[in-house]
Amino acid sequence: MIQITPQMRILVAVEAVDFRKGIDGLVGICRGTLQMDPFAGYLFVFRNRAGTSVKVLMYDGQGFWLCQKRLSKGRFWWWPKTGEGELRTLAANQFQTLLWNGDPDKAGAPFWKQIPA
Repeated sequence: MIQITPQMRILVAVEAVDFRKGIDGLVGICRGTLQMDPFAGYLFVFRNRAGTSVKVLMYDGQGFWLCQKRLSKGRFWWWPKTGEGELRTLAANQFQTLLWNGDPDKAGAPFWKQIPA
């Protein structure tokens, strides 16, 4: 199981990818196009061209996890703009908002940041 922690680095690939690619193909995109190390423990998020699915790739120290979410209706309406670079970083709570087809930029602060000092 993939456990998402507040300390985890979550990277969203701005450009859509061919979803016929599996683990090896997405690792190649991480290394080549994104210039990132897929073995670093980062969580990489990819979207298909139609915007109906996302894939999540992560290395956990033993092997790769590859998960996919495909919407039954509609599209993921939020995605970083192509002019924003190759990657966009999200916090854990923003990633959860994205998976529920919300706007990560409007996600509230996570509970642990709302606790008064």
